[in-house]
Amino acid sequence: MGFIRKQEENIALKLLEWRYKQQQLPLPEKHVLRQHAADIVSEAHRVARQRGGNVVSILKDMISSNR
Repeated sequence: MGFIRKQEENIALKLLEWRYKQQQLPLPEKHVLRQHAADIVSEAHRVARQRGGNVVSILKDMISSNR
């Protein structure tokens, strides 16, 4: 895995943690949260390929609206 992909997953992880805390939900185990972040990054890349756009912006939109 490349450096940029790791950074994107770290951003997604932080956003997910923030979202859980904002909704006052207990955080899942770290490995579950990391896998969820990796899945979201993969989906954001797919969306960016189809529609264009910035992956980080897509991540923010995905996490703030659906998760």
